[in-house]
Amino acid sequence: MGSISTGGGDTGDTGVLGAGRFDKCHPRIEAYGSVDELNSEIGVCLASSGDNSATIPQPIRDQLDEIQSLLFSLGADLAQPGCGIEQGTELRVGAKAIDKLTGWVHQWEQELPPLKEFIIPGGNLNAARLHRARTVCRRAERRTVEFCRSSGEGQQAIVVLNRLSDLLFLQARAANQADGIADVPWKPAESK
Repeated sequence: MGSISTGGGDTGDTGVLGAGRFDKCHPRIEAYGSVDELNSEIGVCLASSGDNSATIPQPIRDQLDEIQSLLFSLGADLAQPGCGIEQGTELRVGAKAIDKLTGWVHQWEQELPPLKEFIIPGGNLNAARLHRARTVCRRAERRTVEFCRSSGEGQQAIVVLNRLSDLLFLQARAANQADGIADVPWKPAESK
């Protein structure tokens, strides 16, 4: 790899390997950039676990480690024009990843008490960070929907991000439960 700083993006566009240049505000760049942001947010969750009294349980850590690699591959899929729709192009992230995420969702649903009310982000710091990662995931999903609808590409990326946001919600609940902290219930604001 060459220098990280080439100056090529100084005019507001960026190079996509094998596909030329795109405006930095292009839906493709927004989609994979948002996935990159999500990956960084998950890195914060992993790096900051243990800097307080709560530690992310090992099963969640193991899943997050795997998710970071999955997200890097998903970003590469979104960056590659035609990936998955042109003959001879293969998605790096597809049905197998969706099945794995779905399995993890079902696993946590079995282990956690069912919700009886809406909850808000909070509890311990690790749960709050996982909730923040979930909201970044939802934004990445919205950016990816916009890109996929305009290009016809990357439809499975929408499913991956939708499933992942569900998983992050459950992981946040599990992080609280592991620390003996209850979910934070939503209390409707009183109307004036």
